[in-house]
Amino acid sequence: MKTQAKVMSGHVLLTVFTLCMFCSGAKAQLNPNIYVKSCPYLVPIVRKQVMIALKADMGMAASLIRLHFHDCFVNGCDASVLLDGDDSEKLAIPNLNSARGFEVIDTIKAAAEYACPGVVSCADILTLAARDSVFFSGGPRWRVSLGRKDGLVANQSSANSLPSPFEPLDAIIAKFVAVGLNVADVVSLSGAHTFGQAKCDVFSNRLFNFNGAGSPDTTLETTLLSDLRTVCPAGGNGNQTAPLDRNSTDAFDNNYFKNLLEGKGLLSSDQILFSSDLAVNTTKRLVEAYSRSQYLFFRDFAGSMIKMGGITNSLNGSSGEVRKNCRVINNY
Repeated sequence: MKTQAKVMSGHVLLTVFTLCMFCSGAKAQLNPNIYVKSCPYLVPIVRKQVMIALKADMGMAASLIRLHFHDCFVNGCDASVLLDGDDSEKLAIPNLNSARGFEVIDTIKAAAEYACPGVVSCADILTLAARDSVFFSGGPRWRVSLGRKDGLVANQSSANSLPSPFEPLDAIIAKFVAVGLNVADVVSLSGAHTFGQAKCDVFSNRLFNFNGAGSPDTTLETTLLSDLRTVCPAGGNGNQTAPLDRNSTDAFDNNYFKNLLEGKGLLSSDQILFSSDLAVNTTKRLVEAYSRSQYLFFRDFAGSMIKMGGITNSLNGSSGEVRKNCRVINNY
């Protein structure tokens, strides 16, 4: 695959060994070597299936990392986002008709079950798939600690409270802090919007009548505004999409941050990292730093992903399971 060749020749390999994290008083007991004996070929199994998925659809990379984000922010990183059912997080507003990649995780899980039945959790598979998606798109690679258990319940109501593209910066920061992350993590993890697409529904409010003022968002660059109005006309199809980073749609790089300096962030929640009043003393300097140094962004992004990957739920603790099928609990 073209992107793979580009990645292998010029990306930063980052290994971070010492970061762990606590959330809600529960400790994530994770170890990168936990499957060395019980499933020694897990990493290449995941890597192979992610490569196949991205060869078919390079946009799947952004979808897989988004799935990981949406999982970890609800109940911790326990693969609850993968569960089907009446309370499925798939049916929550942030995920409905937009979250995807479930079939890719199913395929990886089937391959892992064939090699090592009943050993590897769906949560670990999703975490590894997210890492590989970034790597094969040109981004950093980091060592993933493993040993997560799969949750026994979904939490649709919490999924409906995920950080939103319509929220102000202080509200977004508060939601990150609530799961044990910080302001720096807000900026670095937002950098995942350097690839992928967004529906008109989540940014068209900026194009015509922003905040009820009867005019577009003044922080949106005028040429981009004109182009987006063509893609998303007033009263148009809200499911139409536009690239989050039009300069490098499928590449993981630091162009996202360069865009913010020029007023070319697609989502309001992106642009406020640089342009809002609150950003001056919180996020703006880091946006500027990442725009100048891709290495710095890659380093910090890898560290933030490790922190996020360690989020646990004190109510679930170690009482989860290793699902045989990622869509249902074992005694279903």
